[in-house]
Amino acid sequence: MRKIFSPCQLGDIDLANRIVMAPMTRSRAGAQDEPLAMTVDYYAQRARAGLIITEGVYPAFEGKGYARTPGLINDVQARAWQNVVSAVHDHGGRIVMQIMHCGRIVSHLNRTRPARVLAPSALRAAGDIFTEQGMAPLETPEEMSLDDIRATIAAFAATAQRARDIGFDGVELHATSGYLPAQFLSTGTNQRQDEYGGSLAHRARFVIELLQAMAEKVGAGRVGMRISPGNTFNDLHDDDPVATYTYLLDAIGPMRLAYLHVIRMNNGIDAIALAKNNFTGPILANESYDLAEAEAALAAEDCSAVSFGRAFISNPDLVDRFESGAPLAPINFKTLYTPGPEGYSDYPAHAEG
Repeated sequence: MRKIFSPCQLGDIDLANRIVMAPMTRSRAGAQDEPLAMTVDYYAQRARAGLIITEGVYPAFEGKGYARTPGLINDVQARAWQNVVSAVHDHGGRIVMQIMHCGRIVSHLNRTRPARVLAPSALRAAGDIFTEQGMAPLETPEEMSLDDIRATIAAFAATAQRARDIGFDGVELHATSGYLPAQFLSTGTNQRQDEYGGSLAHRARFVIELLQAMAEKVGAGRVGMRISPGNTFNDLHDDDPVATYTYLLDAIGPMRLAYLHVIRMNNGIDAIALAKNNFTGPILANESYDLAEAEAALAAEDCSAVSFGRAFISNPDLVDRFESGAPLAPINFKTLYTPGPEGYSDYPAHAEG
């Protein structure tokens, strides 16, 4: 058996194969930011993946930044997500929830009710964000108080617990792409001078405490984290990302997390090597791997599994296509974020095509 099709263990999560579906924002949530019936279909169709990582899910309403993105903060959302989990499990799959707080990457036009915009420091991110009314400028956040920080950590922990209660196999902390955890880590977005800013140890404290709080609720063996050292998306800048992530990974080592999900980028930093050198647990490698490169990375023991994003969008049967050598279907980029099933849950399997 080729290694990519062999089982593996990520902490307390057992995978039937090493092909992981990466988290991808798809903007299909309902009027109450809940998954819809088409969301159930979308994830169930892809359940042959060794593991599915959901789109980012907000842990507090202040964490919602984008249009039609889901949360897990109330019973309506919980019941809807439970339908997703049940469908994936019924098809033999495993699924973890990615928890994502956008921090300062926000427009009030994407929210159904008023909510504060929170970040480590009151610094507006450059750029615009999509809304149903058109592109809108990002908003200036409030600097989080210590009470805000404590409440946000508690919200992450509560959402992790709620996810586990409704059957998710684990949770993933989204700690890159310019969102709240990365905002705390990075020198360009964190200009605090208290215990959550200034020194590297203080900038890393928020992320470390998030992971600790989540692990206390669901067990460290069911908690993963996604990183991408040097990622500048959403106006993110850090003076020394290698030092930042080296410190962070060393600090969280004793937790024995389920996995570290690493996005490689063409930015002069070998993120996979940095992870291998500083993280002792399983690594998921991500970003633009094809099947041959994924198999080579596994053979070289650069990672325990590889996550695929775009390939899973238009190929719900990606595992089957990899096994059979069938060609991959192209993506319709125009329907990545549009409402409705088109370009979402209506891509056919190869046998149906």
